[in-house]
Amino acid sequence: MRDPNVVVFGGSGFIGSHLLALLAQESIPALVPTRHFERARHLTTLPGVDVVEANIHDDATLRRLLEGKTAVINLVGILHASRAHPYGPEFRRAHVDLPRRIVEACAVMNVPRYLHMSALGANIDGPSMYSRSKADGELAARSRPEVAATIFRPSVVFGPGDHFLTMFAKLQRHVPVVPLACASAAFQPVYVGDVATAWLHALRDPHASHQVYQLGGPNIYTLAELVRLSGRYAGCERPIIELPPMLARMQAGFFELLPGEPILTRDNLDSMSVDNVVDPAIGDLTAASLGIKLTPLEVVAPHYLAPGEPLDRLRTRAGR
Repeated sequence: MRDPNVVVFGGSGFIGSHLLALLAQESIPALVPTRHFERARHLTTLPGVDVVEANIHDDATLRRLLEGKTAVINLVGILHASRAHPYGPEFRRAHVDLPRRIVEACAVMNVPRYLHMSALGANIDGPSMYSRSKADGELAARSRPEVAATIFRPSVVFGPGDHFLTMFAKLQRHVPVVPLACASAAFQPVYVGDVATAWLHALRDPHASHQVYQLGGPNIYTLAELVRLSGRYAGCERPIIELPPMLARMQAGFFELLPGEPILTRDNLDSMSVDNVVDPAIGDLTAASLGIKLTPLEVVAPHYLAPGEPLDRLRTRAGR
């Protein structure tokens, strides 16, 4: 088998930054296309990582980016879209059309492997636009049988630079109480370092081709428990007020009207109506099958959420 030489779409984000640091450590060359070079500038210091500005929604550009590569990693994902059935156009473009275009380009350019980021709860009949679009994205990932797809379905991912525990920690520094929707929703948070290692192992293991992996951490928590832990580790734990469903939807609808990226949407609430945990009944493989010992949240989160954590140390932990 040829030595890996990969393209990483969505590489400038939270998970991508950790994965690329690991690929650089393992001397695996990686090309990172991005719409805006500045957003990926922090990756340019990693050995073997090449950042280029490119329109990844253009087929000719995709084929050019894939020339001579052995695998493609697609981490592109969004959390919000305008409301439509089965999902909004933003979800369709990022979660369905893009993977289909990438896999078509892989087939044309003879790239044999495609590693795809999905999500726990992906379901064509799921309650949310997000879950339905992720399910159709998996179908797109498998649309060319000559391209061996490996699909990962993680729960919420935590670690230095995350947008989940860090958001709740920041929120509690500024409010006296936390009005919380879906407080009893269950999550199985998985450490970003374990996720990156899973991708690396799957990239190197030909037996991971055509497989689906559910990635959850060693413990399950309610959303309320995660909010309390994030506040406790940040030194600012606040009381939680659980919102009833009607108030929760009113809150989410209000957030959708505010400018910028919403904290919460009605579609997020729909997603949380189904527990975000590994389901043994499905029969997918897990991190254990890739030889990964999972990292508990309690081992990592207190360090990067702690008040006064030096920025340089956070960057080091994030592989930057």
